[in-house]
Amino acid sequence: MDKAQVAAVLNEIGTLLELKGENPFKTRAYGNAARALEVLTEPLETLVAEGRLGEVQGIGEALEKKIAELVQTGRLGYYEELKGSVPPGLVAMLAIPGLGPKKVKALNDKLGVETIEQLEHACSSGKVAGLAGFGEKTQAKILEGIAFRRAYASRHLLSDALAAAEPILERLRAHPDVIRCSTAGSVRRFKETIGDIDFLASSRKPAAVIGSFTDQPGVLSVSARGDTKASVVLAGGLQADLRVVRDDEYPFALAYFTGSKEHNIVMRQRAIVRGLRLNEYGLFRSAEETRDPARRVRCRTEEEIFERLGLAWIPPELREAQDEFAAAELGPIPRLLEWTDLRGALHGHSNWSDGRHTLEEIADHMEDLGFEYWAVTDHSKSSFVAHGLDAGRLRRQIAAIRDINRRRADEGRTFRLLCGSEVDILAEGALDFPDELLAELDVVVASLHQGFSRNEAEMTRRLVKAAENRYVHMLGHLTGRLLLEREPYPVNTLAVIDACGAAGTWIELNCNPRRFDLDWRLWPHATRRGVKCVLNPDAHHNDQAGFLRLGAGVARKGWLRAADVINTLSLGLLQRELNRKRGRR
Repeated sequence: MDKAQVAAVLNEIGTLLELKGENPFKTRAYGNAARALEVLTEPLETLVAEGRLGEVQGIGEALEKKIAELVQTGRLGYYEELKGSVPPGLVAMLAIPGLGPKKVKALNDKLGVETIEQLEHACSSGKVAGLAGFGEKTQAKILEGIAFRRAYASRHLLSDALAAAEPILERLRAHPDVIRCSTAGSVRRFKETIGDIDFLASSRKPAAVIGSFTDQPGVLSVSARGDTKASVVLAGGLQADLRVVRDDEYPFALAYFTGSKEHNIVMRQRAIVRGLRLNEYGLFRSAEETRDPARRVRCRTEEEIFERLGLAWIPPELREAQDEFAAAELGPIPRLLEWTDLRGALHGHSNWSDGRHTLEEIADHMEDLGFEYWAVTDHSKSSFVAHGLDAGRLRRQIAAIRDINRRRADEGRTFRLLCGSEVDILAEGALDFPDELLAELDVVVASLHQGFSRNEAEMTRRLVKAAENRYVHMLGHLTGRLLLEREPYPVNTLAVIDACGAAGTWIELNCNPRRFDLDWRLWPHATRRGVKCVLNPDAHHNDQAGFLRLGAGVARKGWLRAADVINTLSLGLLQRELNRKRGRR
């Protein structure tokens, strides 16, 4: 096991121990050890092999032995025994919003609840409301959470789908009998959640490609297998489907299996108007559906298919039947954002609040990635769970960041950390810090982290007031949604976008794969209102800088170009824009 896998096991052990009601110091020890592994600068395997793991702070003798066993064997007897002693339904309940280990244990102890179905029955019969620490509101929220989870039970995060798809695609590319291959479907369109992963390949020997696909590592089971199609189930319950076609059919199949249902309907209609028929097998000179190769219009690429239908090529991310046809009729689609256009990010956390890395470690890592700047925007004091900074700590952090930048400048290095804060928006839109302190910062992100139960008018008013503050550069994760976990809070997003346009305040596209907030469907309206996007990873760990790649794909779905995104600017131009907001009244 690598360090990420070991850390995941340690975190799960801590959760299982908490479900069993173990000593909280013992449960926290596993979480602390997992965090210690995540920030290791040396390979975990090296520390284990050289017997130096015990030198890492937070890892005692007992944990050292358990970690070594996981690294060397891939298994841990203690973990397997512990897992077997806890009903799996209790772990599943933790996915319901508002239910932590303590509440799940209480439900199990007092009502004997061991499954989500039993929990739903206990709530429906009013038993949960009668428990100490629960009540009617909690009971209602649990029922809402169960319904929400059930509705999205077959959905998966885009990040999980891409992590599973990329190694499979690499194996297909390396297969000697594969001519061309690609992902298709919602993964290729960069939808924020997906149902399954679609692969397409062309080959003269489809059976060999199908056999390799179903026998590859990571396949838990084979759902279906034919001469040209196969479906498998991967870890986490992800279904992956492969279709193998002849190479002359490949561009048509790729276009067909990529577009949304609505997009494909329009494509077929455009073909019919031109006396043609379009399907997954080709574009045919025919008044009826056919697969006759003699009638197929020769197209070697997707671009040629669009050209035959009177359109410029439409990037896969836009194929949702949302204005792409009107744009493609006028000429080439404007160049959309590429993640390589980004020069840095303006929302990230350090170990001064709830991040994992020091300021120096962040600066070194982001500089190594080739960025010009990176803003440290730790939480403000009202986010006490996230160890938010009060005014004194924030000023000390500002001084520390400026000292790091001075030393780097003396060494001739051009990368810069920016001083910032993710400031809580409080009741009625007040901010967690006074304006005079915000004025000392390079970057201010204003976000809601509390009071989600208020009505739409109140939530909208809070956000609008924050957007109108001259010291606020951007609103963070505007709707508060957590994909597959929590719906957006009630807010009139169009009104907030309009307020941002009037105030010159930017809006974040939070690249955390559980957020992707603001939703891609709203960005065309935002850009029409003159609102700039800031693509931010909201990173709590250096590796999460990689979220920017995901965010860039989602930004493309929102028709965003490099000119629409603030953090494509060089450091000098960015600083000018940051100061420009402060000059607005």
